[in-house]
Amino acid sequence: MNKEKLKSVLGLLVILFLFVFLTYIVQTNLDKIEPYLGTSFLGMFLFVVIVALSIIIAPVSSVPLFPLASALWGWIIAALLGTLGWTIGAVVAFLLARRYGINLVKKVLPLDKIYKFEKKIPEKNLFFTVVFLRMVTPIDGVSYLFGLFNKMSLKSFTIATIIGLIPFSFAIAYVGSISIYYQAFVLLIALMIFIIGLIIAERKVKN
Repeated sequence: MNKEKLKSVLGLLVILFLFVFLTYIVQTNLDKIEPYLGTSFLGMFLFVVIVALSIIIAPVSSVPLFPLASALWGWIIAALLGTLGWTIGAVVAFLLARRYGINLVKKVLPLDKIYKFEKKIPEKNLFFTVVFLRMVTPIDGVSYLFGLFNKMSLKSFTIATIIGLIPFSFAIAYVGSISIYYQAFVLLIALMIFIIGLIIAERKVKN
């Protein structure tokens, strides 16, 4: 496994650890947290803003925040809010990249990653490519890269983003609502699948 793939695994481990850790904090201190956020519109608004900014500014993962959202508002509302926040962030990033080009994107993502992505963009089925990438991950600068390198319309990009995000958001929100013990088991399986996928992809590249 090369350094890039190892970095991906370590990054995922950090996200999973934070996800489980925040779940424990929320489930053991919900009575202290709820009075401050509860069912207020402000709390939901702040969650959407933070999720959107996680795409635009870093990009970094806002996944560890879902246990808190699921505990406060229920996992269905948390999923809908997450989809909204990620979609807003994706559209803004897409438009920024299209307007300001590589001079902006290189401040967000490493240049080598930008050019590697350019070579891998398929000429056909861009819509389904975006759907697939959103189902795998809502982060990692994908919105900036699609805005930078292809002629995909904003409408098609937005629809594909929403379709791909819905199953991811609902799955992560639901996992964030279950017991920490079941949660750890589910996330461990997800990690194993991710690592196996990386190994298979690496072998195919070598062959």
